[in-house]
Amino acid sequence: MFSNSVRLLAALSLCASAPVWAQAAAQNAPASKPVTVNGKPIPKSRLEFIVKQRATQGQPDNEQARKSILDNLISQEVVAQEADRRGFGKSADVRAQLDLMRQQVLVQAIIQDHLKAHPPKDEDLLAEYNKLKASRGDKEYKARHILVDKDSEANEIIAQLKKGAKFEDLAKQSKDPGSKEKGGDLDWNPPGTFVKPFAEALAKLEKGKYTETPVQTQFGWHVIQLDDVRNLQFPAYDTVKQQLLSRMQEQEVQKFVNELRSKAKIQ
Repeated sequence: MFSNSVRLLAALSLCASAPVWAQAAAQNAPASKPVTVNGKPIPKSRLEFIVKQRATQGQPDNEQARKSILDNLISQEVVAQEADRRGFGKSADVRAQLDLMRQQVLVQAIIQDHLKAHPPKDEDLLAEYNKLKASRGDKEYKARHILVDKDSEANEIIAQLKKGAKFEDLAKQSKDPGSKEKGGDLDWNPPGTFVKPFAEALAKLEKGKYTETPVQTQFGWHVIQLDDVRNLQFPAYDTVKQQLLSRMQEQEVQKFVNELRSKAKIQ
C-alpha cells in the first residue's frame, strides 16, 4: 500500500495537468520569489531536476512545462506536509521505504558515474558482436524430438519409427510439455540453442532422418529428427549495436559490484 502511494505522488511531477487548487496556488505566487507552501519553500533545484529528467525523455523545456511541474510540486508538498502533520513520517514502514529510496538513488548515481568513466569501446562492441555471431553458427535447424527417461524407452521409439510409425504420433509420449502436443516440433533454432550432445547429434543428421541411437543429455534420452536446414541470417552490427551496448554495460556494472563485494566485510 505504501509503495503504491509513494509511486503515485512521485508520478505527479510528470503529469501534464494539476488540480485547479494547485494551479491557483502557483498562479498567485510572485514569479521572482521562491514558491512557498505554508511557509516552506520549494527548492528551485527540485524543479530543475525534473526539467532535466523530462528533457532526457524528449519533453520540452518551456514556460508552460515549468508551470505544470511547479503546480505538481505544490500538490506534492501540500500532501507531504499533511502526511507529516498526521505522523506518517514516524511510521516504521514509511521510514523504511524512504531509506530504501535513498539507497536506490545513491546506487543509481554511482552506477551512472562508473559507466560514464568506463564506456564500452567500439572495438569491444564489435568483438562481442563477432563472438555472438560465431557462437550462433551459419546454419539453423528445424528439428523435432521425443524426450524420455530411459534409453530403453528411446530405443523402443526408434524401433517403432523403423517399422513406419509417425514421429508426430510417438511424440505424444514425450515428457517435454512444450513440444509433445506439436509432434515434438522445436521450430527453427541455431545449434547453440541446444545443449552440446543434442546439438552435435542434430548437426550430423541428414534432412528427413532421425537419430538411430538415443542421445543422452541432463534432461533424459532424446530421439531427434531433422526436418529442414537453412542458412542463418544474423542481424547486421548496426541494428544490434544498442543491445550490445546495454549488454556490455550490464557486464561492467556486475564487475563493479563484484569488486565492491569482494572488498566488503560481510558477516
